[in-house]
Amino acid sequence: MDQYIGKMLNDRYEILDVLGVGGMAVVYKAKCHRLNRLVAVKILKPELAADPEIRSRFHDESKAVGMMNHPNIVNVFDVNQDGDADYFVMELVEGITLKQYIKKRGGVLNWREALHFSTQILQALGHAHSRGIVHRDIKPQNIMVLRDGSVKVADFGIARIADSQRTMTRETLGSVHYISPEQAKGSEVDERSDIYSAGVVLYEMLTGRLPYEGDTPVAVAVQHINSIPLAPRELNPEIPKGMEQIIMKAMAQDRELRYPDAEAMLNDLEAFRKDPAIVFDYQDLWMLTEVPTVTPYQPEEVEVNQEPAAEDDEEEDEEETGTGRRTAFIIGGVILAILLVIFLIFRMLWATLFADIFGTGEVYTVPDLRGMTYTEAEEYIFTTEELNGHFTVTISEETVYDATYDVGEIVSQDPESGTSTKGDVTEITVVLCAEPEEETELIMPNIVGQDYTEWASTLSEDYHVTVKYNPQYSSDYDEGLIISTDPTAGATLTEGQTVTLTYSRGAKVTTVTMVSLYGMTENKAKETIEELGLTTGSVTTVTSSETAGTVVFQSVKSGAEVEQGTAVNLQISSGPQPEDEEDEEEEEEETETDEQETESGDSNSNDNTTNQNTNNSDEEIHTIVIAMPSGRTETSTVSVRVNGQNYYSATVPADQSQVSVEYKGTIESLEVLVDGNSYSEYTVQ
Repeated sequence: MDQYIGKMLNDRYEILDVLGVGGMAVVYKAKCHRLNRLVAVKILKPELAADPEIRSRFHDESKAVGMMNHPNIVNVFDVNQDGDADYFVMELVEGITLKQYIKKRGGVLNWREALHFSTQILQALGHAHSRGIVHRDIKPQNIMVLRDGSVKVADFGIARIADSQRTMTRETLGSVHYISPEQAKGSEVDERSDIYSAGVVLYEMLTGRLPYEGDTPVAVAVQHINSIPLAPRELNPEIPKGMEQIIMKAMAQDRELRYPDAEAMLNDLEAFRKDPAIVFDYQDLWMLTEVPTVTPYQPEEVEVNQEPAAEDDEEEDEEETGTGRRTAFIIGGVILAILLVIFLIFRMLWATLFADIFGTGEVYTVPDLRGMTYTEAEEYIFTTEELNGHFTVTISEETVYDATYDVGEIVSQDPESGTSTKGDVTEITVVLCAEPEEETELIMPNIVGQDYTEWASTLSEDYHVTVKYNPQYSSDYDEGLIISTDPTAGATLTEGQTVTLTYSRGAKVTTVTMVSLYGMTENKAKETIEELGLTTGSVTTVTSSETAGTVVFQSVKSGAEVEQGTAVNLQISSGPQPEDEEDEEEEEEETETDEQETESGDSNSNDNTTNQNTNNSDEEIHTIVIAMPSGRTETSTVSVRVNGQNYYSATVPADQSQVSVEYKGTIESLEVLVDGNSYSEYTVQ
């Protein structure tokens, strides 16, 4: 069992299965529990992770790749480390490799499909090159074909880490067929090296063959440097001439003769797409076949009589000689053409039919890999002398559950064990054992103590559940943090289910019952306000028939429940105006006169009511009733401005639906604000 299967990286990525193994890293299928989605996780092999320089370059390259954003490039989501595991997280692409696709299509693609795929590959390369990233390992195994026919290129930039002081080991076994001559030499590479590899991929798609084959990686690498492959049209005459020219230019051994960049090659591909009969004006960049040199027929020299011939004889001889030479050249040309055709036919037959018959005769037996993991199978082939260099292992897209094997072990293989093979390297496609089929469960995450607004969005979008809120006061959690969830962490969720988030409104605010302050002196009223835990707001003086210095109005109504710290505004009587005092003296005099008249009997017996002028000049009291906004989850600040001046301000709890404010006097202008914004949901009574 692989050491990472079942492990959780950084409490987020659960490793589920092996997707593939390369020279530098192992790619796993994993589940991101943070976003509840499947991803691909690529972990640097332990033997490479032990080198600090490689680890550093791995992270640098991964971050650089993560900055790219292109539809034909596999996205990198995260670069991280967990203990000894250095890894990065990529999108999990649902598809098959271009290598598998070519095989499913019978080994050869038509030029329209090849053009379609090559265009997308070059677009991805152009995007990467514009950001200074050279792939260095372009091959069909690193190109994913999606169901919609689009492709995504993977492993950008990562090959650079192992490129330093590269040697021909098993790490290059799968790539050596596609590397450029400068890579084979160990020289510096640039974006034209990727162009060469893209040309090899295009060659393989159209011909069904690799340009160079050999028993060892070194033998193949040497051919990239010194040999010239068969022309694509020799292997597949249906390839248009223009397409062959594009391949030839991309695969030129001298990088100066190749396309200078991906855009230049894309321009030729686009020109070919518009006109498949196009023939480009550049010359052939290589001799594709070694044609035997044939000397044209030359007639033997004839001894000529020194005596002058007659003029007619001379003309006749010249005519005969000219005719003979033309005939000789025609015959020679026909012979040359026949020899060339025979040579090409023989070469094609040798390449396709007789190579296995008249080859080395070495026969290799396919090993039994069942019960091994992919890593174990690869290691077994590499360490077994009679197998090393003759077999490679590829994981099938298909997985099958078989109780006989553990998850991740090889259940079956193609070709089957015991099969005899000859010549070239044989690819063994293996099917891994899958987990028992079961529905993917959505598990409620443990989010207590985290911000409720962030998780409300995540649960709704990624878990597809309905979120409800339950705000509560809490002295243990800061405002906005989740106190508990229903259902609790670990519970199984179903799509559309309701999840309730109970979150903190902060520490609970203590409320007090307001008392009546009417008739109190200003100082006594302030003391009472302080004892209740409230604060004294504005204090204004108004004329009133009440005793001067006493409270005639309070902004918080008696009996109201308010939070501690609420401001209470007061109005203090300044006593009656001077003219009111004169009126009172007149009233007293009139009263005395009336009494005297009553006593003397001059007054009407029924008119015995004292004519008391109570001076009903007291100002009218208004009640401002404010309906608080519905659905509030937090406290709000309510302010009232009367006649252009601040009159009332208080903090209102989320569960309080209404605020009543009393004002004594004439209201010429009134403005209500909730949390600093003008508010119109109020009435004046």
